[in-house]
Amino acid sequence: MISDIFTVFPAIDLLGGKCVRLKQGSYDDVTVYSDDPVSMAFSFKEAGARAIHIVDLDAARSGVLVNSEIIAEISRQTGLYVQTGGGIRNMEILEKVLKSGVSRAILGTSAVRDRAFTAAALREYSGSVAVGIDARNGEVSVQGWTEDTGIKTLDFARLIEAEGARTVIFTDISRDGMLVGTQLDGIRELVAGTQMQIIASGGIGCIGDVIDAKEAGACGAIVGKAIYEGKVDLKKCLQSV
Repeated sequence: MISDIFTVFPAIDLLGGKCVRLKQGSYDDVTVYSDDPVSMAFSFKEAGARAIHIVDLDAARSGVLVNSEIIAEISRQTGLYVQTGGGIRNMEILEKVLKSGVSRAILGTSAVRDRAFTAAALREYSGSVAVGIDARNGEVSVQGWTEDTGIKTLDFARLIEAEGARTVIFTDISRDGMLVGTQLDGIRELVAGTQMQIIASGGIGCIGDVIDAKEAGACGAIVGKAIYEGKVDLKKCLQSV
């Protein structure tokens, strides 16, 4: 984490250079919130955010870093702690992302599909790499949430912890974009079953959901749609936790 303090990460999901949100991870259900992601990032900073979570949705689906320049620009201009994921599937891309000014890179599909790369990435850059565990019905999903693997969430968490992972971003896909609250049981399972830092993602619809995630043992929470739709006042949220 950026500190020992519980961290709220306002989220920017990039698709075609625009700030969007997907409903339950579906690329067929997209809402565009801004054509200017850099300005959006500045608005989060002005509200008091110290960190931001950015996902390159194009890259998550294709493996090509479509929005890398925008992400680098957000990092350069705002000075925020930027964690980003999507399409980071080999060491060359990982190093490019980290050299662009990003503070932490998130491995998703590659953490499941490429065990050698994941082990090497965690060995070389353990403090600057997190693993995203995107779960549906208690099992890990990959390829921009389009493929289920059949691997149990906790089993996978313990595997990557053994390889050196320190931080996990845990997302329950069925709740993402639904504003129904995050998967507290899943958070508690990972907190109890590993020694890693768990960041909650997916479903947060109010400040109470952020507080619930904190009380469940998470060290941070990612808030996206709830901010864009006025369900969460980011400034008040940051002051509440």
